[in-house]
Amino acid sequence: MNSFAHWLSTTSPSHAFRVHESWLIPGVQSIHIVGIAVIMGSLFMILLRILGWAGTDQTLRQTTDRFAPWIFGALGLQLVTGIVMIVAEPVRELINFSFWAKMVFVAIGTTLAAIFLYGFPNREQQWDRFVNRRTFKSLAIVTFVIFLCIIVLGRLIAYDHIWGSWSPARQEF
Repeated sequence: MNSFAHWLSTTSPSHAFRVHESWLIPGVQSIHIVGIAVIMGSLFMILLRILGWAGTDQTLRQTTDRFAPWIFGALGLQLVTGIVMIVAEPVRELINFSFWAKMVFVAIGTTLAAIFLYGFPNREQQWDRFVNRRTFKSLAIVTFVIFLCIIVLGRLIAYDHIWGSWSPARQEF
């Protein structure tokens, strides 16, 4: 991965992104953060409905139909902005324990969210029966916590030295 990251840093797109870094990278990072806020806000609203703490005037199906498109639209936005950040600073991103841990959580969280939002039956009665199960509520909480971990790990990318010998970046330099 080290050689790929170093090669990517020599490509013309990577160079172009770094040349315009004065506005491009902070702008892309800002958009990335807004995407995170949309995902977390939408997941939180669905979680509150599942736990019965808010939105009880709507069925769970209505709540997920309202917020799921926002979640998956924002995940698409995260993919695009994430790729731009990787191309702009490949060595910082790809040779980083926090980055790879975050990617594992992204894969798990996205899979859980997709199963959670689209893997259950379409009939309202079955949704409402699922909501009352403790395992369903636990799955909702776990999914939310995984996305919180993604936020923390994303922030730790800048501070990868805290992982010590686990970090490939530490071994690289």
